[in-house]
Amino acid sequence: MKVILLTDLKGRGVEGDVIEVARGFAVNYLLPRKLAVEATPGNLKQLEARRHNIAKRETERRAEAERVAAAINGATVVIEAKASDEGKLFGSVTSGMIAEAMAAQLGVDVDRRKLEVKGHIKTLGDEPVVVHLYQDVVAEVTARVVREGEGAAARAAVAAAAVPEAEEAAAEEPVSKDERSDES
Repeated sequence: MKVILLTDLKGRGVEGDVIEVARGFAVNYLLPRKLAVEATPGNLKQLEARRHNIAKRETERRAEAERVAAAINGATVVIEAKASDEGKLFGSVTSGMIAEAMAAQLGVDVDRRKLEVKGHIKTLGDEPVVVHLYQDVVAEVTARVVREGEGAAARAAVAAAAVPEAEEAAAEEPVSKDERSDES
């Protein structure tokens, strides 16, 4: 059965795609949840009329994801956890904990399911985390796991390390012709 997707459906397609699915999947899942409509000639004409809006929305989502990726790429989030003297955690750091830390420290709300952590984080230290923001837009964040009570000092160290990098980037920016004429 051919259907037109009304929303992005992981593993199937994006909004506006016309796909072939099993009749039972369409009738029992997609249609009742309003995730798709049947691909009738009338619905296909409506889809053609909506293509411009869909493309515009797609462009806005991608631009927003790229803006967020540029802001958080290379950032470090500090997560406090109970640990033994040897540095092994009592439990593990979850993707939900990392998402909460990103929201609190970076001001970016990311769904925990969009975070990719290699294995379980069960020791103190830095771990790379890949953040899938939108389709092929990804960013990499470092999760720094510290002993409980050492979080404030670690966040201060991360902030201090970020300030010189920002100053270096500002110093490397070329001075425009207009700015040089103002200095004269």
